[in-house]
Amino acid sequence: MAAKRDGKDDMTDQPTTLITGGTVVTLDDAGTMMPDGYVLIRGDGIDAVGPTAVAPDRAGRIIDARGCVVMPGLINAHHHLYSTLARGFSPPGEPAANFQQILERLWWKVDRALTAEDVYLSAAIALAEAVRFGCTTVIDHHASPSCCDGSLDVIERAFRDIGLSGCLCYEVSDRNADGEGIEENVRFLRRTGEGSPMMRALFGLHASMTLSDETLKRCGELGRELGAGFHVHVAEAECDVDATRERFGARLMDRFRDAGMTGPRSLFAHGIHLEPDELDILAETDSMLVTNPESNMNNGLAVSPVLEALDRGITVGLGTDGMAPRMIAQARALYLIHRAVRRDPRVAFVEAADLLLKGNRDIARRVFGDQRGVLAPGAPADVAVFPYDPFTPLDGSTWLGHLLFGLEQVQARWTLCRGTVVVEEGRVTGLDESALRAGAVDHARGVWNRIRAM
Repeated sequence: MAAKRDGKDDMTDQPTTLITGGTVVTLDDAGTMMPDGYVLIRGDGIDAVGPTAVAPDRAGRIIDARGCVVMPGLINAHHHLYSTLARGFSPPGEPAANFQQILERLWWKVDRALTAEDVYLSAAIALAEAVRFGCTTVIDHHASPSCCDGSLDVIERAFRDIGLSGCLCYEVSDRNADGEGIEENVRFLRRTGEGSPMMRALFGLHASMTLSDETLKRCGELGRELGAGFHVHVAEAECDVDATRERFGARLMDRFRDAGMTGPRSLFAHGIHLEPDELDILAETDSMLVTNPESNMNNGLAVSPVLEALDRGITVGLGTDGMAPRMIAQARALYLIHRAVRRDPRVAFVEAADLLLKGNRDIARRVFGDQRGVLAPGAPADVAVFPYDPFTPLDGSTWLGHLLFGLEQVQARWTLCRGTVVVEEGRVTGLDESALRAGAVDHARGVWNRIRAM
């Protein structure tokens, strides 16, 4: 069960952790699985992986993973941590009838109602939920107009307190003030350029429909000057497409390409209503696309053209968009909705799992510049250990079925991020989560009251 010893290995000045006895799913290119394997961590990286029979006989800490699946930490490629305190809240008035109304009546009021302390609590609670389900890397997209300046530092503090890796940005839009958020992006990008390998930044924008030509041009120029990738919503709903045509006489991806925002480090979220030749722009510029199936269904939106994007060779990943923290559940939702919409039980099963396990890995590698997402020597020691006792054979040919129909329901027993245990026997180690949640209740009431007064 738990560790036998804590400390440093006698033969090195770096701390070592040996995870042994579990079913090790490496997610390497060969699809290597070991029914009784070990992972040796030295410092913040993976030192060795192999069968338990040849595992080292000592380490600074030993985790007995018998009865568990040991796999790379999961990655969330698009989140909105600031949305956490909206759970259970219904805005006053008639229910929103479309996505534009959802934005205007709920989310654009939620973000304006946040204080800096609300931002911290939202991030810390959402990250604690994520890491309990084995997620070790989160790419976030933030907005808090009432406390814009320094808000990304507040979120970074939550990441550091819990111990996760993150990539942050602030969503620029003109809806409250022209170019609001530009300076926060620039400041944070400059500050993180030479910082910790666990924290990165992109240049964030909301969506084409809330960005003037002047703001888009300025963001593109500053982003190129800083060598930054961009993180932006695109074609999430018809209102974005229609408003862009009416106000700017252009298509979405044409605007972003012309502003210099496409490219291998740029992340476009949703893409539901992109036209086929707009998908071609993503492919030609090697830009990335992230789909968010549970969020899209919750908002009554259509289905992202994931299979069409994959056919074009586009790197496609998976996010939660502020919804529930379970990344495996997102993959399951993706394949189910595609089968339902296409009325074809042959599609999307492997593709959905690939978005979670390969697409998100490739996105994170572009953003962070390392080899996370695999259990292999030299990779960052991001590891999720899930208690799982299968009642049917578990091997390479059945793995995806167990992932989407078994592990989808399971919380991690241990989660390690860059070699540090951040979940211990199901509990987050870096904070007093009970006290945090209790305090958040009062903060949520404050946010809700401020929204009702708007």
